[in-house]
Amino acid sequence: MENAADGSRRSPSLRLLCPKKSILSSPLPSLLWLVGSPRFLQPVTVAAALRCLRFLSDDGPFSPDLPHEADEIRGLLVRGFDIVGGLFVGSANFESDASRPLELAGELRQRLFGERASHGMVGGCVDASTGDIRFLVSESEGSEVVEGQEVLWGDEPGRSLLEKGCLLRCELQLQLPLYLPSDETMSGIEARFSSLIESTAANLRGPHVSYLVEGPTATFDESHHSVILHGNNLNSVSQLPINTNTNKCSAKIVSCSEFLPTKRHDLSSIRENADAIQITVLSNQSLNISKAGSTVPMLKYFPAPASLRVIDLKLDILCYSSMDLPVAVAVSELVIPGLADQLSIMKKAIVSELLTQQPQLCPYHFVPPGLLIPLTAIYDTRYGEIEEKQSELRRNLHFRLGLPLDRPLLRTSNALTFGAMEMRDRSSSKSSSLLRDVHKEIPSSGVSGGIMSLIDGSYEYYHYLHDGIDDNGWGCAYRSLQTIMSWYRLQQYSSINVPSHREIQQVLVEIGDKDPSFIGSREWIGAIELSFVLDKLLGASCKIINVRSGDELPEKCRELAIHFETQGTPVMIGGGVLAYTLLGVDYNEASGDCAFLILDPHYTGGDDLKKIVNGGWCAWKKSVDSKGRSFFLKDKFYNLLLPQRPNMV
Repeated sequence: MENAADGSRRSPSLRLLCPKKSILSSPLPSLLWLVGSPRFLQPVTVAAALRCLRFLSDDGPFSPDLPHEADEIRGLLVRGFDIVGGLFVGSANFESDASRPLELAGELRQRLFGERASHGMVGGCVDASTGDIRFLVSESEGSEVVEGQEVLWGDEPGRSLLEKGCLLRCELQLQLPLYLPSDETMSGIEARFSSLIESTAANLRGPHVSYLVEGPTATFDESHHSVILHGNNLNSVSQLPINTNTNKCSAKIVSCSEFLPTKRHDLSSIRENADAIQITVLSNQSLNISKAGSTVPMLKYFPAPASLRVIDLKLDILCYSSMDLPVAVAVSELVIPGLADQLSIMKKAIVSELLTQQPQLCPYHFVPPGLLIPLTAIYDTRYGEIEEKQSELRRNLHFRLGLPLDRPLLRTSNALTFGAMEMRDRSSSKSSSLLRDVHKEIPSSGVSGGIMSLIDGSYEYYHYLHDGIDDNGWGCAYRSLQTIMSWYRLQQYSSINVPSHREIQQVLVEIGDKDPSFIGSREWIGAIELSFVLDKLLGASCKIINVRSGDELPEKCRELAIHFETQGTPVMIGGGVLAYTLLGVDYNEASGDCAFLILDPHYTGGDDLKKIVNGGWCAWKKSVDSKGRSFFLKDKFYNLLLPQRPNMV
């Protein structure tokens, strides 16, 4: 606890960087594990909350299955982050309940890291009726437990995490030889395999192993920094001083900040392309063994018959570190323990199938929307992502992380990508040509007392003449489809590129809807064709509403409002030779007054947001405006295409 100006002890504050929704929307009752980085962030700071899923009895949150919880969270949690507390959600009795999550979090932390926490821990309750949080704080194991006084929600929490810290990544491919005598029992096989994994982990600090440390891919105006650290020299680096002048210091004292670009990116950019210090494990088998203090080589003899099994492992870990931490300390205390942890996790997954088909385990890293810290999921890729066990694993991860159960946020296509900084900088001018979410800048609809129901998520604005294609007069429905496709991509339902006009036409020919001569033509398409393409490329189903006249469209406002509230996808409106993209409705059910939020694909200018908004190319449109002009044609038949949100993880 900090001291106040008068020398008295100041009551601790609880600083929450995670969104309120991740805590307050948890089912009642529930137990949350609070995750922070006590080594690198302020004391009693919570960066994420993980739901407890495993329980021993019907007591639920009061009786968590700590061994199972530890096994699952160990693989999920990135080194550098730690368990800093627990929180009961739905408690009505702070005095009796607050100390229990504090105790449970301490026990979980000990199972994860093999020791009790030396940092401050917090335990608390969320009142079931008010949502108020009350909490207790223990500065260290065995210290006095005091009640905190203030809960602080972080301002721009993602930015604070990135400004204070950085990511380190290490990949390691291993082929481990496992010799098995023919008469070996299953318990003996498991013992040999465990010994092999343990010796591999121990060798990470051996004389034959070195670590090449490199920054992300350098840009044209930044130099590329790298150092090599030797495994057997990393056992005494924990007391290294913070480096202030790397040009005059040894490689051991070079801080992590020396490897990072001057230009840092925000959290949304990290989800697309993550900048991480790259750690490469090098093996020097030519090292003089006698100098390393080793004995002479040993030969093991296995009487025939015996078999050799090669265990293929792909390790891939992330770590979180402060910018000023010496990189040697980061490798010694974060990277190497992280590799050892992942070896242990994979050993448990493989051991039961050693004599059958070995699992193909592959780690992936994610920062799903709503989460501020990276997490790691290890998938068995033998049978693909739609395999039942894989789907069940992802569903459990969604539950634990408080993610929606109708969005595939943890599929491999949504994993973080690394080392693409140079490519990102080179392509920035190209990516800026696609405007996103242009409706956020437009004036109000003018509907008095209406309720707005809008698109849920981001999209890109595709319109005439975009990408150098002259589709003026015939391509409006193609452009509406491209905008819809961009929504699915940006919401991470798909990783495929938005199709061109020609690719859309090829799909319609492939499914037999059009003749081959359709490819390369300037023929129009409508709502039906759009539904065929969405089904073929994304597996997305669509609902179609038929309207006999533009005058009848206001009668569909209530149905459209329900669509935006439940599905949230862009809607294509096609009538006559014109097609539009609908982003929302503003509807007063009592008066019947309504307006349609139209994104117009017929725009032919450059991507100037001010020009688009002022020109009404993205605007609220009434069926009949104040001057009596009809936006929708009275004598035309309209089809409305309502794409459905896939219900999958």
